[in-house]
Amino acid sequence: MTDNLPSMADADTCLSDSQLEVLRKQYIREGEYVTDQTRFNYAWGLIKSKNRREQTQGVLLLTDIYREVPDRRRECLFYLALGHFKLGSYNDARKFNESLLEFEPNNSQARALRQEIDDRVAKEGYIGMAIVGAVAAVGTIVLTTLMKRK
Repeated sequence: MTDNLPSMADADTCLSDSQLEVLRKQYIREGEYVTDQTRFNYAWGLIKSKNRREQTQGVLLLTDIYREVPDRRRECLFYLALGHFKLGSYNDARKFNESLLEFEPNNSQARALRQEIDDRVAKEGYIGMAIVGAVAAVGTIVLTTLMKRK
């Protein structure tokens, strides 16, 4: 299967408010007869939002599509991984991305996303270690100061 999913740079590009509004209006206009394509397009737009609440809404909508529409699962896996990545849910992002890679081990977009996930987890791990180190250093200084006063 070809990887006709977006590059990481394109996936991280946000839609303008007016572009997202077009998708939202179409979704609302179709009402209870909303098509799978319209739901997917709207979810995709929400995932590409800068707004965390909209990203979460996009993930929830994609989760419904994934469960209900087997023909859209491949695309949903990538965007679910991307949505969770953008929300900082790296374990979920990795789970969905690895599911896609099981079926398409050479999918360049999924492989790029895997690297982005790994890089972000490592970076946040280093930041966490630096914070813990800083707190420990401050604690040591305070403790040393208190002991000198006695």
